[in-house]
Amino acid sequence: MRPKVTVIGAGHVGECTAMYLAEKNICDITIIDIVEDMPKGKGLDLCQAGPVHGYETVITGSNDFADIKGSDIVVHTAGLPRKPGMSREDLITSNADIIGAVSKDIKKYAPKAMVIMVANPLDIMTYHCWKITGFENHRVFGQAGVLDSIRFRTFVAWELGVSVADVQAMVLGGHGDTMVPLPRYTTVSGIPITELLPEDKIQAISDRTRVGGGEIVKLLKTGSAYYAPAAATTEMVDSVIRDRKRVMPCSVYLTGQYGVKDLYIGVPIVIGKDGVEKILEIKLNDEELKSLQHSAETYKETLKIIGY
Repeated sequence: MRPKVTVIGAGHVGECTAMYLAEKNICDITIIDIVEDMPKGKGLDLCQAGPVHGYETVITGSNDFADIKGSDIVVHTAGLPRKPGMSREDLITSNADIIGAVSKDIKKYAPKAMVIMVANPLDIMTYHCWKITGFENHRVFGQAGVLDSIRFRTFVAWELGVSVADVQAMVLGGHGDTMVPLPRYTTVSGIPITELLPEDKIQAISDRTRVGGGEIVKLLKTGSAYYAPAAATTEMVDSVIRDRKRVMPCSVYLTGQYGVKDLYIGVPIVIGKDGVEKILEIKLNDEELKSLQHSAETYKETLKIIGY
């Protein structure tokens, strides 16, 4: 039997995640949403695209959370999207209620699953889900660092006029304005961008990455990004299912690494069949470490809003 991946939330991020996963043909997919019959329709539609795109994935939709039973991975995308002028943190109380209720259902119906959090504010909601489910911390982790890094890669490639395939990037910290792009660890075919771009260009790219989601929110007017978040999430699921041991920056529970404790924040990890298989502690200079710890401290304060 193929692994089962459940996507909670059939909005744009959820449906795109289901579509990208189907095209990889590596798992069967269940889409859960509270809107009556809507996830069933999207699942049926995706199945009917299979003959053209060459996948045989079984995709089902449901309004019943009991149908997440047997899931190997649960991807949580459900939550209110940002609107122009809103920060990710503005969503905290409303989305905490949604994530809290869903996390109880995950614990009840899929107690052996891994959970990949996508809903914002990402680092806060990942911590909240971990607390409610009571799962081991290697089974609950958040997506955002992968998304922030592919945004950084895109902007670097555009600036240099090179293929995005040759750009690798690393963005740490929380998924918000305090994220920490690392130019020293961002390369083009192994060449650090600090050797290829002047400091002012690197700063401009870093600044654009920090507000990359907000830029899209402003342009869309009525919603937030979904293609790139779904693509980033799919890469994480793929690394778990195929035990690829990919190195990606994700929101994970730290126990003292980088001087941060009892908090979910974005750092580089190895992702495999057991979820978070290793946290990599790379060497940071004083400024980089200070920025990462500042980002962490910001989220520690925000957690108090929901009682932690």
